Amino acid sequence: MAVTLQDIADRLDISVATVSRALAGYSDIAESTRARVLQAADQMGYRPNITARRLQQQRTETLGFVIPTHGPRFSDPFFSELLAGIGNEAAEREYDLLVSTRAAGPEELRTYERMVREQRVDGMLVVRTRHKDARIAYLLEEGFPFVAFGRSDLEDRFPHLDVDGQQGVRRITEHLLDAGRRRIAYIGAPTDLMFASHRLAGYREALEARGLAFDETLVTLGRLTERSGHEAALQLLSQNPRPDAIAACNDLMALGVISAARKMGLSVGRELAVTGFDDVPLAAHAHPPLTTVRQPIYEIGRRICRMLIHLLEDDPLDERHVILEPELVIRASSTGGDNA
Repeated sequence: MAVTLQDIADRLDISVATVSRALAGYSDIAESTRARVLQAADQMGYRPNITARRLQQQRTETLGFVIPTHGPRFSDPFFSELLAGIGNEAAEREYDLLVSTRAAGPEELRTYERMVREQRVDGMLVVRTRHKDARIAYLLEEGFPFVAFGRSDLEDRFPHLDVDGQQGVRRITEHLLDAGRRRIAYIGAPTDLMFASHRLAGYREALEARGLAFDETLVTLGRLTERSGHEAALQLLSQNPRPDAIAACNDLMALGVISAARKMGLSVGRELAVTGFDDVPLAAHAHPPLTTVRQPIYEIGRRICRMLIHLLEDDPLDERHVILEPELVIRASSTGGDNA
């Protein structure tokens, strides 16, 4: 049978109100009394009534996360890793997670509005930020707590974490140039995404630093899916002369490039170097293993979740704007070797 406040009060011969206020941390309770109550509660195995506590505090102790994904199935390993990090951090801190999947657009924004208006969640996690992001504009207007994975070109007064994608793609392009590749193609992300412009800037920056002209015919866009990477690669590899390297701005598209190159009979790593970005678990097990830029997706999920919980519990954040340095991971898809 569950231990109640009355049980603790009877054991200590004090009132239920005193027990309740001691457990809640009220300042009018003497420290000696609070210590006695906490010790008794621990010894007796007391567990608070979560529903009653939430009603009293007018909080749900639930975080909202809307995954901006396309198609009928949720299959992007990037979001799987991110969600695992968020979910584990939330669980350890005794918060629930309300997850929804919506394609970017009006229905996605209506989901945000419904979560906020109906008080389903205490705060939101926003990912894959966009130029003039309607989600961020709405949350700022409502004054609703949120943390973003990604920067914004709107107001900068909200907490966010990002990875320096410009530096990451610059380093991977430099790696390809150092390996003797000169006709390097690039498959970018949809232009409404903030990280798309950062990563493209890194590609251009690396070329210009080596005195190579930016060639628009070597740049195309994908939809961050394996299929779109495959389609983009077939288009790029039909050129004469064809590229000797293709840098994709995420791993799924890079895997699609590898598939297309094999279809055309090209040796990946020798005749065509292929690189990605993210270092999802699939990257190390591709054939050949994929050279990529590692961002610690799982740890990022944990960290943005932790940042949001700090906000909700009025704990000061050590850093409100965090930019992480990416790591270049060299594997056989760009070297022709057998190992990473």
